[in-house]
Amino acid sequence: MKVDKIIVFVILPLSLMIGLVLLFYPQPANQSAKLDNIGTTYYAGSYKVQLKLSPDKPRVANNTLSFLIRNEQDEPVSNTQINAMAIMPAMGTMPEMRERVEIETQSNGVFQGQFSLPMNGSWPLSIEIDSPDLGKAKLSLDMNTSRAGLKLIAATASDMDPEQMQVAASEQLDALNVDSYRRQLIGVTTSEVLYLNLVKIIHAGARVNYDETRIFDINLKYDAWIGTLYADFVGKKISKGEPLFTLYNAELVSAQDEYLSSLKRKNTGPYSLQKAARSRLERLDISSAEIRSLAKRGQVIEYIPMLSPGKGTVIEKYIVAGAAVKAGERLLRIADLSTVWVEGDVYEADLPWIKLGMQAKVSFPEVPEQVYSAKVNFIQPVLNTDTRTAIVRVSIANPGGLLRPGMYARLDLQVDLGERFVVPEQAVIYSGEQRVVFLDQGEGRLQPRKIKTGLRNDGYIEVLDGLKLGDVVVTSGNFLIAAESKFKSGLAQW
Repeated sequence: MKVDKIIVFVILPLSLMIGLVLLFYPQPANQSAKLDNIGTTYYAGSYKVQLKLSPDKPRVANNTLSFLIRNEQDEPVSNTQINAMAIMPAMGTMPEMRERVEIETQSNGVFQGQFSLPMNGSWPLSIEIDSPDLGKAKLSLDMNTSRAGLKLIAATASDMDPEQMQVAASEQLDALNVDSYRRQLIGVTTSEVLYLNLVKIIHAGARVNYDETRIFDINLKYDAWIGTLYADFVGKKISKGEPLFTLYNAELVSAQDEYLSSLKRKNTGPYSLQKAARSRLERLDISSAEIRSLAKRGQVIEYIPMLSPGKGTVIEKYIVAGAAVKAGERLLRIADLSTVWVEGDVYEADLPWIKLGMQAKVSFPEVPEQVYSAKVNFIQPVLNTDTRTAIVRVSIANPGGLLRPGMYARLDLQVDLGERFVVPEQAVIYSGEQRVVFLDQGEGRLQPRKIKTGLRNDGYIEVLDGLKLGDVVVTSGNFLIAAESKFKSGLAQW
């Protein structure tokens, strides 16, 4: 009974007093613990910045931005100065618009900002943080009235090395947002960075020439007179064994008579008179067919026919009927045009790519639909010092004679470069020595990216640095995007 009274009159009142003290006694504020989950945490230098946008989808009216700023040890950062600005980039004739975020300190490490947006669209958010202990930092975030939440574009800190600062600053300053309506309006299309088999095409001006291995001259080993001239004009086609002209020479008449006389005698010994007479005719370039005709005819003729040793077309003629000619003079030049050479002038810079046996294509301006395939069979070993070019040659069959020496042609040499990273050539913007593309980072955000380019071919250009497989780049409308964002004026800062 005494125990019950003690519990009722002593312990219960004491417990009640302790509860009241705990309930009404002021507890130390721990705002950072309450705000641990207000939003996404972003890292900038030595800061951990947690942000919450209210409403989550910004509107054309008043909006609230809550901050929780801590150090790397998760301790709230005091004595911090924050500047924040929502900036709509200039578009065409419309100037840039800025809306300041008015920030007030709520408690240690907790801040709240108010801002109002005058119109719908993209309003990238720039936040600068400065404290005596941790220094300066800057964040750029994507904010759009058509989309909920914030998305980090870049975060920089003053303790970054100069190269990192330059890269980060360029990303932060030059990033822009193009909503779906504007993308459709200016015709924006995109393409992924691809890994393709690249073929370099070397174009060279060329011309058709004679196949020099199929040219032969007609001349004599003695003085003579031309009788009948059968190959009487340049361009005449000649068959092998066909008479070119007849000729008179006293030694030829004597050699015929001697041969006919030897046929009437019985020749004995290792080297008969008949063989000697026949050999003399052959040394005077009388063909075996004509010698057989002489033996069958049994009669000397004054004008002996000179037969063609091969087929071809007369390309040079230096005689007429009745002309007197000297020994060794060129009388006719005949070329076989069933095969011709196509010789292109290739510039010095392209010569290292060219190898014997590589594939080539030949086309002609007069017959653009006709394309010939060939292989390189000659590369000139010396360079023309005036034009800085060397001749590269291919051979083409010409059975119909459609290809005529002197015709202009185009020689395309195909160099297989293997698989390489490429983007469509129209995706690349050229500004002096700079090569830049717009990287599509999704949700309307476009990021100018400086790249290093290599070889070009068939609508693609090789990317040596600046992009990776799977990146998406803008392929059309990029010049309008560059103009709207004043992109070119900022290139000098890169």
